[in-house]
Amino acid sequence: MRRQVIIGTVAGLVVVVAIGAVVLGSQQGIFSEKEKQLFTAAQREQKQGNVNDAQAKLEDLVTTSPESPWADDALLELALIEQKREHLMEARKYCRTLVERFPESPLLDRTQKLLGSINIALLFSPVLTEEDGTYVVKGGDTLAVIAKANATTVDYVKQANELKTDVIRPGQRLKVPKGTFAVVVDKSQRQLLLTRDGQFVKLYDIATGRENATPEGTFKIVNRIPDPVWYKQGAVVPQNSPENILGTRWMGFDKAGYGIHGTDDPGPIAQQQSAGCVRMVNSDVEELFSIVPIGTEVTIVN
Repeated sequence: MRRQVIIGTVAGLVVVVAIGAVVLGSQQGIFSEKEKQLFTAAQREQKQGNVNDAQAKLEDLVTTSPESPWADDALLELALIEQKREHLMEARKYCRTLVERFPESPLLDRTQKLLGSINIALLFSPVLTEEDGTYVVKGGDTLAVIAKANATTVDYVKQANELKTDVIRPGQRLKVPKGTFAVVVDKSQRQLLLTRDGQFVKLYDIATGRENATPEGTFKIVNRIPDPVWYKQGAVVPQNSPENILGTRWMGFDKAGYGIHGTDDPGPIAQQQSAGCVRMVNSDVEELFSIVPIGTEVTIVN
């Protein structure tokens, strides 16, 4: 008799658990459908020009259902809304949240590209973030002196402070970067990652050497040359020559003959086409050139 009671009790518990699982699954399906409807309604509001209403619905979704299958979509939409409004700090916050919370999201590549463009826009704007500092100009200072003292470049100081000339005055407050920039080149992915204190800044497409000719290891940038001349087997090829393959910028490594440079031809980018250097389209290499100073560490992995 006792055995029958135990068996009956266990059977009853199994039924209760099974019913609970069915109810929970049903509720999750209902919640998921509600979240989808909320996201769809937000999209509809955007198409009708009701951006504030759309934003409110998207914020409601990510706040009340942070792990929802639609939360990553909502975060990306919020980032895009804030970017269009030029609220770059808010846009960056939403992008970072998406990347951290949904590392397997199909939206990850798109979000990283958006985050990269936002990070660069913030770098080259007078907006001060937690990664930035200020420098008060002293008598006798020059932009070159200030840039060297703050481990940055003259190009960066000018762009970040919207300076049209090299003229500065004592007492002037200038935005300067804090932290250390570094570069990681992934040959297998054919991408160059720019970081600051280990944090993602931007990802660039690159070309590397034919037959795996690009060396692996950790190097440092030892020279930076705008409009470089190409010394080809004893011949001197001027920058404006169509035969010059170095593009508009050169950043040489402490390994002779190797570095990062530009190209006028975007076709080979993301392929193994260079003689061993890291090749970028001119617009990208000019951007990177403005950010990374001499001494920047470059790690190349396969």
